[in-house]
Amino acid sequence: MPFARLATATTPTCHIGLGLAAVGRPGYINLGRDEDLGDDRSVETLRARTHELLDAAYAQGVRYFDVARSYGRSEEFLADWLNKHPGRNDVVIGSKWGYTYTADWTTDAEKHEVKDHSVQTYDRQRAETAELLGDRLDLYQIHSVTPDSPALTDKELHARLAEAAAQGTTIGFSTSGPAQADAIRAALEVTVDGEPLFRTVQSTYNALETSAAPALAEAHDAGLTVIVKEGMANGRLAAPHAPAALKAVAEETSLGCDSVALALVLRQPWAGVVLSGAATANQLASNLHAAVVDLDDEQLSRLAALVEEPRAYWERRGQLPWH
Repeated sequence: MPFARLATATTPTCHIGLGLAAVGRPGYINLGRDEDLGDDRSVETLRARTHELLDAAYAQGVRYFDVARSYGRSEEFLADWLNKHPGRNDVVIGSKWGYTYTADWTTDAEKHEVKDHSVQTYDRQRAETAELLGDRLDLYQIHSVTPDSPALTDKELHARLAEAAAQGTTIGFSTSGPAQADAIRAALEVTVDGEPLFRTVQSTYNALETSAAPALAEAHDAGLTVIVKEGMANGRLAAPHAPAALKAVAEETSLGCDSVALALVLRQPWAGVVLSGAATANQLASNLHAAVVDLDDEQLSRLAALVEEPRAYWERRGQLPWH
């Protein structure tokens, strides 16, 4: 398991990773992108921004970096950075397949990504990822598994993934939607030749959406590394959009709403890696303060009242515009 490398790290930020969804493409659903990225979102501008973030993250102890085939040029940008720093062998690299980026570097495409969990898509995207990341890829995840995903039942796909695992690539999956817990539990049952196929799970969990927690605890107990995504709820938990209760607790801690929101996730005993989706170096620095936030029981109680019903949460997420 490549994540054993993170277990040897002693920095406070070793359980925080950097996801490149927000900077690998010009459009995304995070709130506040117009202020974060401005008007110049050319390939080279976002490449430079990504490298700046990676440099800052590495310097501050972050060692897990997360990309996907559908995050525009995120794999390419990360590969360029790795090639510029060949000695940085202590990082763990994860990518995902299953969505194809279709926005052609625009922010107003009718569809920004298309989902397909077929063997054919896996074969194509695995080759594309290999061309960019080569042997630096540690973890390959099925992107956004839901309970109805054919990836949970396709034996040919399972055999392909098991072959990749036998060659040294860790195999994982991510989840999305109001039935994340069901998808996680179904994936835990997938075996090849009697051995569990998946070694990691990446799920949405934050102050507003906590429904996957019991299943994530089960996955952790089964030996999977749990990666948490969307800890900021696509910007809904960042100032100025944060709920009043979160703003109040943040003021009490003298840190940002983002620091408190991510600290809430880091507290979970099953959370192996919590992703920052920062788009600027200042956001990243603020996110990383989550490692030192100390919340008392009364503050935790106030934050617990923010939880939304899962279907309502995911319905609102689905309505967020691509910026």
